[in-house]
Order: sequence, then structure tokens, then C-alpha cells
Amino acid sequence: MVETKSPRQEFLLLAYQSFGIVFSDLSISPLYVYKSTFSGSLRHYQNEDAVFGAFSVIFWTLTLLSLFKYVIIVLNADDNGEGGTFSLYALLCRHAKVGLLPNHQAADEELTTYHDPGYSSRNMTSSPFKVFMERHKKTKTGLLLLVLLGAALVFSIGVLTPAISVLSSIDGLQVQLQNRHTRMVVFLACLVLIGHFVLQYRGTHRVAFMFAPVVILWLLSTTGIGIYNVIKWNPRVYQALSPYYIYKFFKYTGRDGWTSLAGLFLCTTGSEAMFADLGQFTAGSIKLAFCCIVFPCLVLQYMGQAAFLSKNFSAAPLSFHASIPDPLRWPVLVVATLAAIVASQSVISATFSTVKQCYALGCFPRVKVVHKARWVRGQVYIPEINWVLMILSLAVTVGFRDTNRLANAYGSACMALTFVSTLLTSLVIYFVWNQSLFIALLYVLFFGSIEIIYLSSACMKIPNGGWVALMFTTVFLAIMYVWHYGSRKRYLYDLHNKVPMKWILAQGSSLGIVRVPGIGLLFTELANGVPPTFTHFLTNLPAFYQVVVFICVKTVPLPYVHHKERYLIGRIGPKSYHMYRCIVRNGYKDVPNSGDDFENDIVMSIAEFIQMEAEGFTNLDAPVDGWLAVVRTSEKFGKRLARSESDSKEESCSSSFPITGSCSKSPALQKLQSMYEQESPDLNYRPRVQFKLTDTKFKDLRVKEELLQLLEAKCAGVSYIIGHSRIKAKWNAPFLKRFVINVAYSFLRKNSRSPAVFLNIPHICLIEVGINYYL
Repeated sequence: MVETKSPRQEFLLLAYQSFGIVFSDLSISPLYVYKSTFSGSLRHYQNEDAVFGAFSVIFWTLTLLSLFKYVIIVLNADDNGEGGTFSLYALLCRHAKVGLLPNHQAADEELTTYHDPGYSSRNMTSSPFKVFMERHKKTKTGLLLLVLLGAALVFSIGVLTPAISVLSSIDGLQVQLQNRHTRMVVFLACLVLIGHFVLQYRGTHRVAFMFAPVVILWLLSTTGIGIYNVIKWNPRVYQALSPYYIYKFFKYTGRDGWTSLAGLFLCTTGSEAMFADLGQFTAGSIKLAFCCIVFPCLVLQYMGQAAFLSKNFSAAPLSFHASIPDPLRWPVLVVATLAAIVASQSVISATFSTVKQCYALGCFPRVKVVHKARWVRGQVYIPEINWVLMILSLAVTVGFRDTNRLANAYGSACMALTFVSTLLTSLVIYFVWNQSLFIALLYVLFFGSIEIIYLSSACMKIPNGGWVALMFTTVFLAIMYVWHYGSRKRYLYDLHNKVPMKWILAQGSSLGIVRVPGIGLLFTELANGVPPTFTHFLTNLPAFYQVVVFICVKTVPLPYVHHKERYLIGRIGPKSYHMYRCIVRNGYKDVPNSGDDFENDIVMSIAEFIQMEAEGFTNLDAPVDGWLAVVRTSEKFGKRLARSESDSKEESCSSSFPITGSCSKSPALQKLQSMYEQESPDLNYRPRVQFKLTDTKFKDLRVKEELLQLLEAKCAGVSYIIGHSRIKAKWNAPFLKRFVINVAYSFLRKNSRSPAVFLNIPHICLIEVGINYYL
């Protein structure tokens, strides 16, 4: 008998697991907060008031931003359990027409998870501000740029976090070596970083069980050290919990205290991860872990360091490692290094996920996304991004060689990301939660004013390391917006140049060409109409497949789409044309299926559509264009065709039609295909799927005949047709547009993956159609 865990046990297990993923980055911030704070002009204020004031700022910053803002408010702004910048944007796109995603259809709003019952606004009257946001394209573009800025900041943090985490943890060697051999510390940090990034392709499923124990051990050990330091050095440090010490701090330090806020803000770095990693846990489990363990442990650790520094101010450059009792320094150094690796892993994984979501929204060049079945849901690996992160992390580690300038860059990126989340959350409060505009503005004014004060301090650090975060963010933002701009222009070109249905109907059922056996899956970005790629193909080669399916793979503003609701199937033209449309709806966190599963799903979905169409329409020969069905929600789905797997290709072709008909593939073609498969050993491992009609009684024999033709075409083979476009700006276009399209966008296209890679299209079945775009 299998024992099932009670909801309470599941809740506690999630809270336990959240330590290794959600709180790892936040937990290691004591390594560098005080060191960065007292590395500048504040090092001249060597007295108790300055140290107590710094601790008071840390405590209230953690309380207001990490506890009140993220734990109490932002964690409730989830998108079907998912968090992060894109979840906020998706919520806004669903509750107000402020998105720039192409191919929006009314059928998308009927998805099960599209409208949350608690926040549905379909029956709400539009406010003037909402109407203003929806009518003006510039406001939509500005909102998208704000979201892309958040994504660019996540990428910058993904570069800087491994560098500052690992280097700060190994900094303890300088205490043991008495500040000698700094190069050795940097060398060891680089070795750890290289090993960490090289092993990314293996995933974390085998070692993920160690993440939570490592972080918990780190929190408990640093808490114990903090309590020890409070008792030994200065028990009066608890008085600094009063906000009065913040007033004394700024009164005493003045402008120098203001510039030190950039270092003090580092105590909240990692707070955004509580919301970004929400999808793997629940809001309740994260709140429990933070309020009961993480927050008290961090406060006690910072309090202990403050007590130590108040009596040993000269140790500020290595305050954390210097405050550790001598017998514990080596064990704590090992645990600190492990905790830094765990923190880096969570940020790297978040960067991969963010890049994948950017691509799903059409805002990032095509990359290879790897997801294995045994990995955690939503975990992906992107080889190109992994190596870019490694090179840039090594560059900043070797270039800076100390955590102070790294902290300036890291803190600037984290502050900006926090402010972006504040702006987006305020819009969610107004549009999604249906609160008054006054409440949304109050939220922005309260938390935004605090964050602007920290941002103003960070601006003073730009010459001393902060420029790195600014440079990375600018480059990543430019890449994403250029790709979005070029992709949208190309989509609009296809939309304005699609083939009229009158032309299709005028050609007759044969389309004026030779129809050859097989199924042609033609990929297009259009959700309606016939793309120009199709006619361009026919112009150069007047022949096409017996069955034509126009595939549109699009992203809807949802994290995940249930498999039963993913496919929309329709027909183009009369029944005799054998032309269908399939719209594949993916969420921004969905990972595409393999090629075999995809084409088999398409065949079964079209077969179900044929049956549903026969049951729902009396005139089957009428030209139907536009009616789309979610076929997998039918109770009879999967019962029309019998599906089985076979290891023999001949068996698959010969036995697919037990009722009537046979495979139309000639022996010569079968021999030619077997030769291709021998040259590609990977194809031998592809499962041979065969379909058979069940013993269903058909009221209309034409339906049975169409199903048999579909199965015959499937047996003959499936080919994938995609456009291989060459994009140029018109000669009379403005200079900036010509530069963006002809130089920047073309460079990104040439150095990105082929669409076939992201769509998992088998290379042996791929046909590319060359076409020129003049935008």
C-alpha cells in the first residue's frame, strides 16, 4: 500500500526545499554587506554609532522590502502559481489589452487558467487610465521595455552573482593567510566558477537534495556565530533595532552615510528570488520559511557582525570571516563555499528560465533550450547562455579581483530590478486586483521612494564598478528590443501579404499543381490566412503534399497550457482541398515536445477534427475557414484511431490500413529513405507509430474516406516546411531603421539557432523555402 503525504506534510516539505532554491542568494549576503558598506568614505567613522546605525538600516531595509513588500504583498501577485517579471506582464496582458503579442484570438480567453475567478475583470467597466493604456501604442511599448529591462537586469545579476558569491566565500583564505596571496584567492574562485558552469549541462536533479541542507547548515552556523559575537563583544547592540539609530546614523555621517546605502542595500539581494521561484513552491511555504527561519537568522547574523565591528573596526575589510572564532574558520569557509555555489546555481537557473521566456515572447534570438524528462518541471539548460555567463563571470572576477567593486555593480542591478518589480506590481494592484488608483499610487510612493533613495546612492558608485551592471543591462536590453522590433516587422509583413482565400478557391482542389503523397507541415507565424511562403514554394516547385497543414506556434500570456487545450484545429477551403490549420498554443514556460510526439499529436487531432466537423456541420462541402476546435477536450478523443508502436518500418507502412487502402510510398522511395536513415543513426531510435481506424460506424462514408487518406499520407511521410528569410530594410527607410534591420537584426539572425532547432524538427524531414523581406 502506497502511503500518501498529508497536505500538512507536503506544505512542510515545500518549506524545507525552498531553502536551497529560494533563499540561498539572500542567505549569503552577510558575506559582503558590511565589507562593502565600510569600504568607502564610511571607513573614517570608526565608532559605535556608525556601526549601530548601519545595522539599524539593514534591519529596517530587510523588514520593509523583504518582509513587507515581497512576502506580504508581491507573493500574492502570482500567475497561476508562477512568479517573476513575466508573470506580472502576463497578468496585465490578460486583464488589459496592453500586450504586443501577435495572433491574439478570442479562443485563447476560453483557456481554463486564462481568467482567475478571484481577479476576473471581464465584466468591469474600463477606467480612463485603462483606456489610455490600451489605446496608445507608445504606452504598450513602454510597458514592454520596462519588462525587458527587468529581464536584462536578471541577466546582469546572473553574471555578477556567481562572481561575488564565490569570491566572497573564498575571501576567508586571506584571514588565514594574513592578507597575502590575493592572486591565489582569485585563481581558486575562477576554478570553482569554471567547474560550476561546465557541469550545468548535467542538470541539478542528482544533487538538488543537498541544496536545502547546505543552506540550512549555513544559516544555523552563522546564526550561532552571530549570537556568540553579541554575547562576547557588545550585548547592547540590540538597541540598534530602534529606528532612532537610523536618524543618528545620518546625522553623524551625513553625505557619506547616504553614499554607503548602496552597500547596505545588499542585505536584500535575493529577495526577488522569493517571487521569481514561486512556481516550484507555494506562497505559504515561502512565507513560513522566511518568517520562521530565514529572517531571524539573518537579523542575528547582522547583529553579531555589528557587535564585533563596534569593538574591532579595523577588521571591516574582512568583517564576516574575521568575526568567526578561530576553531570554526575552516569549517565555515567550506560551508560558505558550498552555500555560494548553491546560490549561484539558483540564479543561473533563473537566468536560463528568463531567457527562455524572453524567446517565447519574441524578444530574444533563437537559442537551443534543453529540458530532460527527469529534470524538475520548468528547469531548462541553454548552452549558449551558459558559456556567455561563464566568460563574463570570469572576466569580472579577474578584472575586479575584489568584492567591493563587484558589490557596487551587483547592488546597482538588484536595486533597479526591485524598482521595476514595484512599478509592475502597482499596475497589477490596479488592473488585476481591481483596487483604486489611490492604493496603487500609495504602494508606488511608499516602496518606490525607499528604492529611489537607494538607487540615487548607487548612481554614485557607477565610476567605481557600477558601470559594469549598466553596460551589461544596456547591451542585453538592446539585443532583446532589436530582436522584438525585427520579428514584429516581419510578422506585420506576412500579415499584410498573406494570400487571399479567393485565390485559393479559384485554383480548385488540386491548387493547379501536382499533389504528391505525404503530409506537409508548413510553419507560419500567422494564425489566419495563407502565408506568402506557401505561394512562393508553389511558384518555384509546382507540387505539394496530399495533405497540407499550416502550423502556427504561438505563445499565450499563461505560464503553462494544458495539453488537452493546446491544439486548435481548423480547415482551410472545402473538404476536397485537404488543407488544415493547426494553432499550437504554448505558455511562456512551456517546453516544446519532440518531433515524433508533435507530428503524431497533429495526426490524431486532425482525425478528431474531421469527426467533430461531421457531427457539427450538415454541409460538409461548404468552404469553412475560421472555425477552430479544441479537439482534445472531446470525450471521444483518442477513440477514433488505434495507435501502436512498431520497430519495423515495413510493418508500420503495410499494416496501417487494415480496412481499405495501402501505403502509397513506392518501393524506390522506401529504399531511398532507408539509405538516409542509415546515414543518420539517431533516426533508428525513433519509435515507429502506426495508426488504424477503429470499428466505428460512419454515417457518412466521405468522413471515413478522408480519414483513410490522412492515414495514407501519414504513412507516406511527414515533411516540415519553414521559411528561410532574408530581411532587408527598404532603401528609402530612415537611417536608424536601416541600421537596426540591416546590421543589428541581421547580425543576430545569422548568429542565432535555426527555427528548426527550437521546434525540434528532424533535419532529414526539413524543407526550407527562401524568401526575401523588404521592411
